[in-house]
Amino acid sequence: MELVKDIFFNTDKLIENTTVKISYTGKLFQEGSEEVYVHYGYGPNWNNVTEKQMEKTELGFQAEIELSSDETLNLCFRNSNNEWDNNDSKNYTFEIEKPEELSLVVKEESSIQSPRRLRKTYLWSKKIRLAVYKIITYLPKIISGNYKRKINSENDTNS
Repeated sequence: MELVKDIFFNTDKLIENTTVKISYTGKLFQEGSEEVYVHYGYGPNWNNVTEKQMEKTELGFQAEIELSSDETLNLCFRNSNNEWDNNDSKNYTFEIEKPEELSLVVKEESSIQSPRRLRKTYLWSKKIRLAVYKIITYLPKIISGNYKRKINSENDTNS
């Protein structure tokens, strides 16, 4: 997507059938307009033209729009005095991409038995890991006598 100095989106790519937030910090914001409207349409003929009032924030004017076409998104902005920012009569134009389809995902029907078996094996593997950890950690201490000494030294300090 081509970067434009005064228009920002909350995403890297504009994708068809998604909602995006537009932030505008252009001429109308810099001149102190109180109300700004985003005027937008799709394709070279400006199909489905819509106009939406933007919310004024400290960082510029913001609005959320639904991208309903896979053609280009055309934008221009106007304030309540009918002054326009249309990129010097060229309009602001952005490419809209089709959503990527995940062809590697395979959907399978699952029975109730397989999750139970998976859960039981997972729990047993956790129990076995814990038992092995305890054996590795405490068996050498018990054999060497360090475990008993530690208990005795704690009893001595408590007395």
